[in-house]
Amino acid sequence: MAKSDVKLIGAWASPFVMRARIALNIKSVGYEFLEETLGSKSQLLLESNPVHKKIPVMIHDGKAICESLVIVEYIDEVWSSGRTILPSDPYDRALARFWAAYLDEKWFPTMRSIATAKEEEAPKALIEQVGEGVMMLEDAFSRCSKGKGFFGGDQIGYLDIAFGSFLGRLRAIEKMNGVKLIDETKTPSLLKWATSFSSHPAVKDVLPETQKLVELAKVLAKFRAASSNS
Repeated sequence: MAKSDVKLIGAWASPFVMRARIALNIKSVGYEFLEETLGSKSQLLLESNPVHKKIPVMIHDGKAICESLVIVEYIDEVWSSGRTILPSDPYDRALARFWAAYLDEKWFPTMRSIATAKEEEAPKALIEQVGEGVMMLEDAFSRCSKGKGFFGGDQIGYLDIAFGSFLGRLRAIEKMNGVKLIDETKTPSLLKWATSFSSHPAVKDVLPETQKLVELAKVLAKFRAASSNS
């Protein structure tokens, strides 16, 4: 990988941190990964992202860049030689950004709420909402991929990274709740895409194993329960 003064503050399980790692891998940019400790925030993180105080933060030549999709776009612009991550066509680029915003503003918050739902029927309703979103993304894949293997066409692009970073969480939810949200019947294109994305050289060493995420979810559930009772 190309030598560069790049540091990435993050955590292995964060889908948002995965976005930055995948983008750096695609561009063959070497970086130092600074792992945050669960339940605490390092001084470097607080100094580098004083507004939101959250990961990921990428530090390039001493300058901090925050927010996962901002980081992905920055990587694409700075290391501009070779293949691009964002679509070159303005409409395709706008479409990719639209769906990435949908993921972050609506779809993922619903998925995240499954773990903290208190009423018995709430997780089921939330899972149904997540499934409806997946169905819409199946349709979006048809439009964005133009018959090719990725949202970005022949290669992984911006929306692949934005959605693909959530695959680990999605699979963990499927396993913990005995459901299938991406399957051969309802979302055949996404099922094939998910396999190709997960096995891609830029992704396979970054995307966590499903069982590890399941175990982490159980730990976090116990931590939340203990906090609410204290």
